Formats: sequence, C-alpha cells, structure tokens
Amino acid sequence: MQFGGVIYTDSADKAARFIMVCNQKNIPLVFLQDVSGFMVGSKSEHAGIIKDGAKMVNAMANSVVPKFTVVMGNSYGAGNYAMCGKAYDPRLIVSWPTAELAVMSGASAAKTLLQIEVASLKSKGEEVDDAKQKELFDKIKSRYDKQISPYYSAARLWVDAIIDPIQTRKVISMGIEMANHHKAEQRYNVGAIQT
Repeated sequence: MQFGGVIYTDSADKAARFIMVCNQKNIPLVFLQDVSGFMVGSKSEHAGIIKDGAKMVNAMANSVVPKFTVVMGNSYGAGNYAMCGKAYDPRLIVSWPTAELAVMSGASAAKTLLQIEVASLKSKGEEVDDAKQKELFDKIKSRYDKQISPYYSAARLWVDAIIDPIQTRKVISMGIEMANHHKAEQRYNVGAIQT
C-alpha cells in the first residue's frame, strides 16, 4: 500500500532522472508540494529509499535551471528540500493558504516533544498522569500548529507570497515567462550518483 504525500523509492529515482534531464535540456522546473517526506521503515530502506532519496536531493541541490515552487498542502522535512524548498533557492516560492511548512506535522511534533517533556518531569520526580499528559500535548500542539501556518512562514520570508489557488497558473506562467530562454549560468554537474 502506498500513501499520498510520501516520496517512495521509485518516485525518488524517477524524480531525480527528471530533474537531471530538465537540467541537460535547460527546461525550468515547477514543483507542486504536498509532501510529508520520504517513506520510512526497514522495508523502504531495503528497497533503497536512502540511495534514491539521496539521488533526488543531489540532483535538486545541483540544479542550475530556473525553479518555481508552489506549496499547496504539507511541506515537511526532507520532502521540502527534495522538492525545491527555500534552501534550494527557487526563483519563486509561493504557498496556498492551506499550506503547512515544518519539519513535521503538529501532531507528530507534539508526540515527540511530549515524550521528552514527560521524561524530563519524571526525572525530576514529578508524577505525570493522563490528564497532565493531555494538557501538555494540547499546549505543545497548539504552539506548533501556529508555527506551521503559511502566514508564519511568509512573515519569516520562507515563502515569497501566499496566493489564491485560482492564481496558481498565472503566477507560474509569469515566472516561467521571465525565465524563458535564459541559459543556465553554470554547468550542471551532479557529481557521483549511485545507481
């Protein structure tokens, strides 16, 4: 079974090849993000997700053609990087009002941070019952949910603008028109990629 929003081994390999071909042909790249990251687990690791994920990130990191990113839904963790997040300097990165940008979802982050908080309190000798855990979880999740908002991201210049989804085609078209026929200033060189 495969879940939407997750980058699997075969899709990471295919995306890496696509990115490399676009760079060889000087074709701009457009990324529409709704990604929760790379698939995790021993089954995925045995299938080669680490190798193929690294191949995709390598192809993206060395890309020299114009890049445009639209964050429509989730944009979490390594999926953000692999699909041309702010760190890879897209010419334009915009988000829909429905976007969420973070290392992980609010619920996942709250579960992780709750475990740390509970361990810390227990080490100090405090009792942590279910009601206290729920209170801590809700407090952490509430704080984290505010920080995954596209408005929080835009205020920190992690995205260039928040756009109405209806304007997506227009925004992408303007970006590609501005970059049209502009040859890459550097040679595309991905280095050694494992196959």
